Parts: sequence; structure tokens; C-alpha cells
Amino acid sequence: MAEPIRLRTPLTEEAVTALKAGDRVLISGPVIAARDAAHQRLVELIARGEPLPVELQGQVIYYVGPTPAPAGRPIGSAGPTTAMRMDAYSLLLLERGLKGMIGKGRRTPALIEKLREHRAVYFAAGGGLGALLSERIRSVEVLAYPELGTEAIRRMVVEEFPAIVINDCHGGDYYTEGVETWRVPSE
Repeated sequence: MAEPIRLRTPLTEEAVTALKAGDRVLISGPVIAARDAAHQRLVELIARGEPLPVELQGQVIYYVGPTPAPAGRPIGSAGPTTAMRMDAYSLLLLERGLKGMIGKGRRTPALIEKLREHRAVYFAAGGGLGALLSERIRSVEVLAYPELGTEAIRRMVVEEFPAIVINDCHGGDYYTEGVETWRVPSE
């Protein structure tokens, strides 16, 4: 099995275009943590023509609502949430330079097409592994909407955060390809 690809954030177009569905990656650097409520607020700002509280160019958003940090740790459990819930919002964020998203589960065909159009990628992190994934998060800072609690927008610095490329910018879909790889031929 090939070694994981090491990525640094913010992502460059060169890094994104080199990725293929099924690649294992280790992500290091700052990522933005945001969920449903924060995404809705970002889209409302865009609709009003107002500036966003975070720069999206080259950024990766992790769909996570972490638990409170235990003593001596920057964060509690930090597992991915279902990505498809963010699809309607993510279409506009991709237009503003977002290059990567981390979550779990499938994406809609419309979002997959936008990944191709804007040369971006969707990564999956292991669902049910929130406690282990939190060990890869080195620091956390609330950037916007603290009143949203766990859904506030945060800047997280991650080190070798493990993920798999599910949808690449070439139209690859690891979920579809994986099923085809292991499909038993009909007799």
C-alpha cells in the first residue's frame, strides 16, 4: 500500500489537481471548523454582499462540532459530521476559493460537479473516531459566532490529520469506484 500523501494548508491548485479519489492523505496546517449554522450565516453574508469573517482562498473546512476540551487539551472529541447537509451552502463557498472539505458520507451530484469546476476536493475522515482524530488537533481558536457554541467557526491547527480523498477535481468518486472494484459479476 502506498504511503499517504502529506498536504499542507492552505491548499494550492497544484496539490489539489494531483489528488485522485482513493488517495490517503495526512493534512497539516490550519483548517476552518464549521457546521450547518455557521455555513448558513456565511451564505447570508454573501447574499447581502458583506465580507466574510474568514478567508476562504485555498482553505479546507472541516465539518465538525467538537465537544468541550478536557483539562490540558485544546479540544474534546472532534469527529466529522455528515457532509451532504452542507452541500447547498458549499456551492457558494467554492466560488470564493474554498479548496477542500472534510466530512463523512456522500456528496450531491451538484456539489461533485462544482468540485470539478472550481478544482477542489472532498475528503472523508473516519466517522466514530472523534476522540482519536482530536489527538491530531494542536490548537483551536474561535474566529466567529461564539454564540453558536460547538457550531462556531474555529481555526484549528492540525498535524498529520488522516483522511481519504472521496471526490477529486477530476470527477473521481471513491465511493462509486470502491463498489465497482468489489462488485461480484452476475452469472
